[in-house]
Amino acid sequence: MKKNMGTTDRLIRFMLALLFISLFFADIITGTLGIILMAISLIFVGTSFIGFCPLYAPFKLNTIKRK
Repeated sequence: MKKNMGTTDRLIRFMLALLFISLFFADIITGTLGIILMAISLIFVGTSFIGFCPLYAPFKLNTIKRK
């Protein structure tokens, strides 16, 4: 797996994941929507740490700054 996510992209995903998790545990978002957002949060955290987004690959997207 070649990394295809830049630092800014990874940071935004991680911050969104923290926001979704906070809203879920504060009981602001509950039910089915809460479960869906928690699943998305786990995906965002995972892709942020590995630096690879599987949805970017088929479209040949890359957010890493070129040198």
